[in-house]
Formats: sequence, structure tokens, C-alpha cells
Amino acid sequence: MPSVAPESWLKVTERGLYCEPGGFYVDPHRPVERAVVTHGHADHARPGNRAVLATPETLAIMRRRYGDQAGEDLQPLAYGEERTIGGVTLSFLPAGHVLGSAQAVLEWQGCRIIVSGDYKRRTDPTCAPFEVMPCDVFITEATFGLPVFRHPPDEGEIAKLLTAQRQFPERAVLVGAYSLGKAQRVIALLRRAGYDRPLYIHGALQGLCDLYRDLGVDLGELRPATGASKAELAGEIVLAPPSALADRWSRRLPDPLTAMASGWMRVRARAKQRGAELPLILSDHADWDELVQTLEDVGAPEVWVTHGNEEALVHYATGRGIRARALALIGRGEDEQEGSPAEEAKA
Repeated sequence: MPSVAPESWLKVTERGLYCEPGGFYVDPHRPVERAVVTHGHADHARPGNRAVLATPETLAIMRRRYGDQAGEDLQPLAYGEERTIGGVTLSFLPAGHVLGSAQAVLEWQGCRIIVSGDYKRRTDPTCAPFEVMPCDVFITEATFGLPVFRHPPDEGEIAKLLTAQRQFPERAVLVGAYSLGKAQRVIALLRRAGYDRPLYIHGALQGLCDLYRDLGVDLGELRPATGASKAELAGEIVLAPPSALADRWSRRLPDPLTAMASGWMRVRARAKQRGAELPLILSDHADWDELVQTLEDVGAPEVWVTHGNEEALVHYATGRGIRARALALIGRGEDEQEGSPAEEAKA
């Protein structure tokens, strides 16, 4: 047992998780004086904080997305480095979610709490893999925290996409993919599958794809879809933010076959809502099996669940003899992330 009760120093407040002895918030949903940010998605990394501590990659993403509003004082902390703030030792472990995503490891008076942010356990060519560390309290998401959510192998979903591309040489295959993480992962998975032709992208994806390249992630040849002729796009794969799938922008494509890359494509109603002829179950969040495996791997006697299907995971953990509770943090996105409205509005 830790020497100090976890809830006595890491508390749920109206601004988010607050580390009282350190005087900082983890992924606050309102502007604060000092923020620790686990990754660059907008429901975790919000603009307007004064001081922001995050991995160098996450800070680069925030600068790209928010400019001067990313924070007045941006403080990089690489994986494995430590920083002591008000007696609290802070370090980051890879979370495997998107580039730069991290689990925040907080240690104070013999108690270790890990705030995992969002995470997945399967291999992603675009980011460092999730790392396991034992702890006293593990704070986990539960976006796909129901046994029905068991994501298929990535290779099979990419094979479906490539099969469609070959079967319809007169059509463009239009893939909806969120601008941060999902788009780059789909591209990298296509490259890993041997697809070396140019890929065409919506303008809203360009900035973050460029940033990924600047940070060392090879995405191969990317071309702007805007301005390309219908003849040029026939038989090609085009990536765009989900908002563009039903937008007039897509009319420039030759008879587009619409695909959508998301863990929610397991749900037929979601696929229909997105107008996806080709649902691709590709998630940047842990599925049920990965969630329960992670609880077993970290071995924490206490688990806090932040968002998603909290009740099911709390019930599972309790049945395994783990003290568990739902935090019900507000401000967390239920959908798979994401693309800022400003980015998705770009042509």
C-alpha cells in the first residue's frame, strides 16, 4: 500500500485532474496556470494555458495547431527524463496512441500514479509503442470498453482498402481519417503493405503530415488532391478528414468509393452515419482485450477510469479484486479523435 492516499493529492476538479502538491493539472479542459499534456488531440491539449509541459513532439503539434495560443512557456520533457515539481517526480512513458503521446507518471511520498491519457497496445509505425510500468493507481481510458469491441488485425483492414483500390480503377477511393494520428497511420500502414504509389491528401491533412515528416516519420510521396484532375485521381487513394466525405469538396473526385478509418466502424450504425461503403476498423484506442491486458500488465491494485464505457471496465476490474471507480471527467471526446474544426474547414 502507498504511504499516502492517492485521492488526497490527485483530485478531480472542474478544470480536470489536479496534482495538488505539484500545483499542475493533467490534460485540463480549461486554461490553467500549469498544464501537463499527454498528447496533442484537442480534448487533451487545449489552447490558452500559461505553462505547458509535454513531450517535444506534442509541443510541436500544439504549436502547429494553436500557434501563440499553445502556451506562454512550453517545457519539453522526453520519454524517460524526470522533472520534480513541488516534490512530485514527473516522467513520461510512451502511450502508443499518436506521435508524442505519453503516459504521465506521477510519484509523491512513495505513491506512484500513472495517467495513461489515450493509448493502444498494437504496433503503430508512426509512434513509440506503449510501455508498461507497475504502479499503485492506473488511470485508464475506456473508449472501447465493452467486450464487443475487439479490433481486427490492421493488416486485414489495409488489405481490404488495397483490394478496393485494385477492383475499381475508374474510381477514387476516398478514406476519411482524422488529421492527427489516424491519417498518418493509415499512410504508414499502406507503405508497410508495399503500396509505393503517390497518395493524395486533402489540404487539412497537409500541415500535420509535413510535421510528422519533420519529426522523422517517413510517409512516402504525398500529393495535394485539390487541383488534381478527375483523370489523375481515377484509381488512386485519397485521404481527407471525415467532415470532407459528404462535403462538396468530394465532388471533384471520380465516383468516389467512400471509406472511413475508425474503431467505431465496428458499429454498423456509425458506418452508415458516415456514409462509409468501406468501413475500416482501424483504431488508435485500445480495444477490450487490450484494456484488460493492460490492467493485468501494470498490476495496479487501484484503477480509475476516465471516459468511455466506464461502467463495464470498472465492473471487470472489481471482479478481479481491483479497487476501481469511474472519474467521469468532463470534456473528453467520445468519438475517435479528431481534427480541429479550423483544420477541417481548409480546402
